[in-house]
Amino acid sequence: MAHDHDHEHNPEHGQGHGHHHGSTDIDWAEMGPKLESQAELFASLYERAMAWLAQEVTEPGLIVDAGSGPGVVSCLFAETFPGARIVAVDGSEPLLERARARAERLGVADRFGTIVGELPDVLDQLDYPADLLWASRSLHHLGDQRAALTAFAARLAPGGTLALMEGGLPPRYLPRDFGIGRPGLQARIDAVEAEWFTRMRAELPGHVAEAEDWRGLLAAAGLKHTRTHTFLLDLPAPASERARGYVVASLSHVRERLGGGLDSEDLATLDRLLDPDDEASLYRRADVFVLEAHTVHTAVRAAAG
Repeated sequence: MAHDHDHEHNPEHGQGHGHHHGSTDIDWAEMGPKLESQAELFASLYERAMAWLAQEVTEPGLIVDAGSGPGVVSCLFAETFPGARIVAVDGSEPLLERARARAERLGVADRFGTIVGELPDVLDQLDYPADLLWASRSLHHLGDQRAALTAFAARLAPGGTLALMEGGLPPRYLPRDFGIGRPGLQARIDAVEAEWFTRMRAELPGHVAEAEDWRGLLAAAGLKHTRTHTFLLDLPAPASERARGYVVASLSHVRERLGGGLDSEDLATLDRLLDPDDEASLYRRADVFVLEAHTVHTAVRAAAG
């Protein structure tokens, strides 16, 4: 969850669509509605990020969402920049089908396109260089992040901006002591997540170990770093049904994927939280919230001449 979670933003996918990293057997058609709902939960964070980007990126002609998932963020770009053409790029055709349907519903389909394929090579299919390339938690799914950033930079128009969402803080959904089990459950989950994330990266094809100095990596790709800002998603208790569902999905994923790294007491606590019949479960608690922080770095390709 923390760094690896792509919330519909790719949480399974890259953007926070629900990135469940490293999974090759995911049924994206089945996951689509969940990823879309998760991304919608984060809409306020993305809207603030876009307003921040709009201070720097004026009247872009082409915006590329690299790792778009079901297109929630892609469509927000279409609304934020009404003069721009948007291209959503993702490895999952079922998710891009959802993106196209969403663009149709929102009335922006006439300037909305999709390209299916794996990053970064699929960007070679772009007809024009991008004035803004947005990569939201998709880069860390690529083995050679330095090479991928160089490829991203190569697809920018002179003066174009790369906006990279990587880093931030691990999420919090419950108080440190929420009355069952040993206090500090999420801090212990963070440690297990960090170990898992390291393994996930090491197992990627073409993996190259790289310190996560995003500003330095952007410079190595030939770009000039301009700004960094962290955006907060602060949905206080009591959680809405959508927020509660997101927390249930996130901790269910922890239970399934990372359970081996937690002790028996923490596993028992997770099982109680995830049991709809338990009075102390996430389904019934009044103290469930969502607090997440996502960091965006921008960098510009030098103008021609």
